[in-house]
This record gives sequence, structure tokens and C-alpha cells, in this order.
Amino acid sequence: MILLVLAYLGGVLTILSPCILPVLPFVFARSDRPFLRSGLPLLVGMALMFAVVASLAAVGSQWVAQANQVGRWIALVVMALFALALLWPTLADRMLSPFQRLGARLSASADKASDAGRGGVGTSLLIGVATGLLWAPCAGPILGLILTGAALQGASVGTSGLLLAYALGAATSLALAIWIGGRVFTALKQRLGAGEWIRRGLGVAALLAVVAIAMGWDTGVLTRLSTVSTAKLEQGLLDTLPGQAPDAGPAMMMRAADANAPLPVEGTLPSLAGATGWLNSPPLSAEGLRGKVVLVDFWTYSCINCLRALPYVREWEQRYRDQGLVVIGVHAPEFAFERNLRNVMGAVDELKITYPVAIDNDFAIWRGFNNRYWPAHYFIDGKGQIRAHHFGEGNYRQSEQIIRQLLRENGATLPDEPAQAMAMAAAVPREGVERQADMRNLKSPETYLGHARAENFASPGGQRNDQAADYTVPSSLALNQWALAGTWTVGDEDAQLQRAGGRIAFRFHARDLHLVLAPGEDGKPVRYRVRVDGQAPGAAAGGDVDADGDGVVKEHRLYQLIRQNGDVGERTFEIEFLDPGVHAYAFTFG
Repeated sequence: MILLVLAYLGGVLTILSPCILPVLPFVFARSDRPFLRSGLPLLVGMALMFAVVASLAAVGSQWVAQANQVGRWIALVVMALFALALLWPTLADRMLSPFQRLGARLSASADKASDAGRGGVGTSLLIGVATGLLWAPCAGPILGLILTGAALQGASVGTSGLLLAYALGAATSLALAIWIGGRVFTALKQRLGAGEWIRRGLGVAALLAVVAIAMGWDTGVLTRLSTVSTAKLEQGLLDTLPGQAPDAGPAMMMRAADANAPLPVEGTLPSLAGATGWLNSPPLSAEGLRGKVVLVDFWTYSCINCLRALPYVREWEQRYRDQGLVVIGVHAPEFAFERNLRNVMGAVDELKITYPVAIDNDFAIWRGFNNRYWPAHYFIDGKGQIRAHHFGEGNYRQSEQIIRQLLRENGATLPDEPAQAMAMAAAVPREGVERQADMRNLKSPETYLGHARAENFASPGGQRNDQAADYTVPSSLALNQWALAGTWTVGDEDAQLQRAGGRIAFRFHARDLHLVLAPGEDGKPVRYRVRVDGQAPGAAAGGDVDADGDGVVKEHRLYQLIRQNGDVGERTFEIEFLDPGVHAYAFTFG
């Protein structure tokens, strides 16, 4: 029910999006007619067709994509004929081809039926169906959430219901626009005698809309040229309504079960049905996993602690899968961009994760475990009982001993292994972000840039929330203070650069420095330049920067910018962005 409400409200907000502009002329063209016989059937047809097409398209098969494109072109022809009929109804009816006369008659028959009080419902419904084929709404967080589940699980009654709720929300706001527009047009016609000019103006607008859709502007340019962004409003709905996001908590907490003591029963494996989709596997269930030892790993792909624990998880899965171990990675997003299925799929491929991954965008599995941390490991025996857990990094030898104990309880025969072998992490851990932290020199904490969780911000005047503002870096920074320079808009979870040349400075003490970054809404790469104590990093360059300090933000992910190989001390880090639009989320250290 909550998702249905969210989908409906997300559709209502569509009226604020520029992606609605191409279909408005077709909708307003009938605003001077009785709503129940003209406007309502049009909106119903539009909503139903959008739900059907979006449900099928979400399956992703090639024939559906091709059929959808054919349908859009047919609809474009129908709507172009409808526009011509608005401009020259007599000419279209008498002189043009039978196909063009069809367009004229679509409009004329509905108008005559309405004038005679007979309805014209069928014709308006047909125009609505054609409009639904053309409508390509901007995919904000709410529609993106629905389409992610549809793409992973395929078309279903539930998915179609959510898409229909979204479309009905859009139809509601359009109905209000029709009601207002109809009264405005009626007043103009009565007072100015402008009915003919209004009709022709709508015809011109409809033809322009056909051109815009045919050129792809409805899914490209208009998506980027939004004057009123609904993404923030939609994200606010997701975060405000109950059950949509986890409680705020630290990204790492060390707490482990004692593997030398008998393992208690901490509970039973909760349902996995709340996953919005699965990667590397069909959907798994708690019942279907009975008889297997299960390791559940809660992670998110921009979390440095999760990435450093990942080599151990991969190694355990490879080492013990033939003895009955099933590893399930539950991807629960921390930032909004981690809800994007394409981003997660790319990360799973890049990180060489081959075991099943549950997409937990609704945090349903997270709540089932009453979890609060990234990473978090839960160890489940063959009876479906949770026997141990561990939060954060470390204690890998102990975790492997727990896995071995549960496998033996389940009947597996395991050879004895020396202690040092059990502490291995994928034989040779990756040298990049997966390298274990230098805890002796780690004196800087994870630091968020968004105003919801920002700490130690040092730019004069403080942060100005949710508005473009100019910032400067003070002459000196104390340890773990940071500052912005240039024009930035600081949102709840990130800071976005408005003009090229903006900088971020941080006084840190750690071997490694990472920064979670994303390109702008247009997806264009953003170049950057890194300095440490005013100099190019040289040998201290991280994996995402060269010795001269140059790098490029191309993806939504964590970027390793500094890795010191010698003595580690207190240093001043600066990054300058040579292009606008970058989103900066959080610093992490190692």
C-alpha cells in the first residue's frame, strides 16, 4: 500500500516536470469539451496505455522494445493527423488522403458527438491511448524504483498496478489542468471570439510536440532542462514515509560473536521476499535455503568498509560453496544513486561478485534482520537459524571459524587448515580500495558533505542549505576540518558544483583518502586535479588519479585519490574540479 501511495504521488508531481510538455497540447486540445465525455476518457486511455507499455518494456526483451518503437511511430502519425485536423479540418477532410482524413475525423467525430450530447467517449479514449504511447515521463527516484523492480522481476500484476498508480497520479494533475484550461479557453472564446485562433494555436503546438517526440527531445533535452526538479520532492517522499529508508547510524561498528564459545540461536532467517530484484540468481527464499549454511552480507558499493571486507567474502564463497555454503550479498543503498540498478550491476561486475545479490532498495530485508550497519555479516545454519553476526571490518579468522563450525554441524567434512590459511583474503587481496586500512595511522573519520550529516565544516558563514552559494577556504584548517571554495549547492546528502573551478579542502591524517563522487545530471565527465600540501601527489597518488594529480569523474562511485606508501602524517588535501556539475558525497579514509 505504501508503494502504491508513493507511485501515485510521484505521478502527481509529473505535472512539474518538463517531460510532460510534449503531451500537453493533445490534452489541452479537448479541454473545451465536457470533461466526463472527453477529457476523462482521454486521461484514462493515456494512463492505461502507459501502464501496459511500461510493464512490457520493463521485461527488456528485444521484441518488446521493437514493438514499443513501432507503436510510438504509429501514435506519432495519428497525433500528427490530429494536429492537422485542428489546423485545417475542411482541407484535411476534403483534399488529403484517406489516412489524413482519419485524423480529421478523429477530432471531428468527437466534437460532433460532444456537441450533440452523445459522448464521443470512444474517440477520446483512442486519442488517450495514442498519447499514452508517446508519453515518456522523466524517471525520478519513485518511477526509477518501480522500473528497477519491473526490470528485475518482469511484468506482473503488482508492477503494472504501481505503474498504473503512477499514471493515474499524472492523470489527476492533468485533469486539474484541463479543468482550469477549459474555463480559460471558454472565457476567451466568449469574450474575444478567439475560438478559431485557439484551435489553430493548439494545432501548431501539437505539431511541435510531434516533432519534439520524433527527435527524441522528450527523453533527452527536456529531462536535462528541468526548471522545477521533482527529484528532491520524490526523494523526500521516499525518505519521509515509513519503511523506505534505514535509521541513521554509523557505517562501521565492530561487534563479533565469540567463535570459541558454543554458538547461540539468535533468531531465524527472515523472509527474503522483500527484495526488489536479484542479480546472479533467480529469487531465493528462506524456505528454499533450508539445509544450507548461509552467509548474508549487507553491503553497498560506495562503502569503503564494505569494499575492504569484500575479498574475504568472495574467498569464503569460493572455498566453501562445494561444502554447502551459500553467500548472499544484500545491497542496501546509502545514497540515492545506489538505488540505480545499472550502477549496481556495473559495480557487481567490476568487483567480480558472482554469488547471488539481493537488491534491497525498499530496505525490507534490512528491517527483517533489524540491521543498522554496513557491512554486516549474519551466519545462518542448515536449520535456518541465525547463529552469529559481525558488524564492520576485521575478525576475519573468527568469521571463517564460524562458517566451518556451521558447515560441520550440517554434515560437511572439512580438512583441517592452519590458522594463517583461514585468515587469507582471496589469496592476494586487490591492491586498490580493497586493501586493508592502516589502523595505526587512521585518525580521520568518515565525513559527509551533505548538510543532513555534515560535521567539521570550516568555510566562513557555514553551509547554506539547498541553495547556490559562494564559499571560500579559510587560511588554515585544523585536523579533520574541511571547506568548500566556489559556487556550490549543498543538499541533504551531497554538494553539487555550479561553476567550474570549485574546490574541496580537507586536513586529514590517514594513509588513504577516498571521496564518493558522481558526474552531473547530464552524465558528462568532470575533470579534477588533486593536490597534497599544495603539490602534485606523485608517488602518493591513489588509484583514480595520476602522479600529476589529474583524474576524471565518469561514474557514480567511490574514488581513491590518495595512497601514501611512506611515512603517514597530517596533510592538507585539495581537489579542484575543472568542469561544473560534479556531486560530492562523503570522504572515507584507510
